[in-house]
Amino acid sequence: MTKTFSFGAMHVSVAFLVVWAMTGDWMAGGAVALVEPCINTLAYHVHEKLWQRRRGVAARSALNPASAH
Repeated sequence: MTKTFSFGAMHVSVAFLVVWAMTGDWMAGGAVALVEPCINTLAYHVHEKLWQRRRGVAARSALNPASAH
């Protein structure tokens, strides 16, 4: 979970700086930085959990093909 929060903090910073640089509006940068990275961080966490689960199924099926079903 620490990795997820670290990624989220980096993502918020990058989103803010990119939008601010593109628009010159720090409020727009702040708005985007609050919404998009937060949603993306949650999606990343879910993706990691699903990825680990899928890899676990693949590992079990390699050991015993009947256990994958």
